[in-house]
Amino acid sequence: MEFTARISFLRIAPRKVRLLGQSLVGRRVSDALAILSVTMKRSVDPLGKLIRSAVANASKSELKAEHLFIKSIIVDEGPKLKRFRPRAFGRAAEILKRSSHVVVTLTDGKSMTGNTKLDAKSKTQNKAGKSADASKPKAKPDTKPTLPTAK
Repeated sequence: MEFTARISFLRIAPRKVRLLGQSLVGRRVSDALAILSVTMKRSVDPLGKLIRSAVANASKSELKAEHLFIKSIIVDEGPKLKRFRPRAFGRAAEILKRSSHVVVTLTDGKSMTGNTKLDAKSKTQNKAGKSADASKPKAKPDTKPTLPTAK
């Protein structure tokens, strides 16, 4: 079962929120909150509140936080506030103050597919069952590469 929580118009750039959000996907909720408690980023507080809100939504279905995983954290771009800064020779440079829309999806361990750390390894395998590294030609360790000689 999935539970979501969302925050709109968060006045932090989406690039900075994604940086922290991607490190939490696939983890237990308790582990994610522990990581957030020791991380020094501005987006820690809003993401922590959002995860706790999703846990509160899940508790209505009588699920405990120990059984929940973070399935996905989607960070989309919100509207930009446009400001101007004076520059040399009477010009003006535009400053974009970006905002974010964030959606956190929690799931119980039963329906967790597609976003776990273990599934990342299986995604690197192609259809033939070989890993992506196996398709690359391997260099011989004994020989040194030689340059063509000029005639």
